[in-house]
Amino acid sequence: MTTVPRTQDIAAIRIWLLIVAGLIALMVLVGGATRLTESGLSIVEWKPVEGALPPLTEQAWNEAFAGYKAIPQYRQMNAGMTLAEFKTIFWWEWSHRLLGRVIGMVYLLPFLWFLWRGAVSGPLGRRLWAIFGLGALQGAVGWWMVASGLTERTEVSQVRLATHLVLALLIYAAIVWTLRRLRPREVGEAPARLRWTAWAIVVVTFVQLYLGALVAGLRAGRIYNTWPLIDGTFIPPSAQLLFETPWWRNLFDNMLTVQFEHRMTAYALVLLVAFHAFDVMRARAGREAIRGAHRLLVAVLLQAALGIATLLLVVPIHLALTHQAVAIAVLTLAVLQAERLSPRRATAAVPQAAVPVGQAG
Repeated sequence: MTTVPRTQDIAAIRIWLLIVAGLIALMVLVGGATRLTESGLSIVEWKPVEGALPPLTEQAWNEAFAGYKAIPQYRQMNAGMTLAEFKTIFWWEWSHRLLGRVIGMVYLLPFLWFLWRGAVSGPLGRRLWAIFGLGALQGAVGWWMVASGLTERTEVSQVRLATHLVLALLIYAAIVWTLRRLRPREVGEAPARLRWTAWAIVVVTFVQLYLGALVAGLRAGRIYNTWPLIDGTFIPPSAQLLFETPWWRNLFDNMLTVQFEHRMTAYALVLLVAFHAFDVMRARAGREAIRGAHRLLVAVLLQAALGIATLLLVVPIHLALTHQAVAIAVLTLAVLQAERLSPRRATAAVPQAAVPVGQAG
């Protein structure tokens, strides 16, 4: 038998999840700054408990610095770095890891409390357990990413970096979806094509986020800094796009190919979102759905403009982080739009008005 959460429990759960979502968004931005400042390999050990504290003595700082000096990044990129300079990159990585620990505690402790109260059973409970499992996996993926840059490379694997980012944003999207499901809305069926388009936008957004992480991991935004042409042409010749063997390696390792993929996917996303905004109005899908589609279109256009500016100005850190922040906003709006166009059962815990979607507003 499924227990229906009480209204006060629903309100508390929403506040809790809103805080967790905000912390994850912050962590993604701190992770972006850590990458842009080349700070991600400054801590060469994973100590889940002891690592929560930074070095507290001069000896501890020297030991941490000695560990960094032993990896290829120091020898090939930062030889001669002073302890003071090391501390600067150390604090970025330490803050990123600390924030991950904070998010884990902020999620786990209230979750246990709500479980004890019987407030998160049924579909909601299963969804929250799945989010918890993904969060635990994210810690392991984070160390898997860092480990890729400690022996032979001077940076982490761009594929592992992209996996780490997309998993974080998948957790974020699941929380946004859950938050939206805990709000009342009109009961009604949107045309199937609108639902499919909304979900296609979510999928393409995740693909674009993955490709953006590959661009960042390869530093591919620091070359081919022209637009709309790339290396003097709109579509580079296949000999340049697919010169590595096997061919599929180009999709992840070839800087020209990765940047080209990122550009083309951006164009596809803009066109898809613009079509969806037009189609929602044509279908008279309700004021809320129309507003959601228009907000998403504005955010995607802003994101495209920021991406072009970031490329042309050769990735200044403040603009790159703004580009990343708006990407999170685009994902948020895409998930909200997909949820509001998806079927939902009315429950006592989340009241819904029996108004057909096409007549809402």
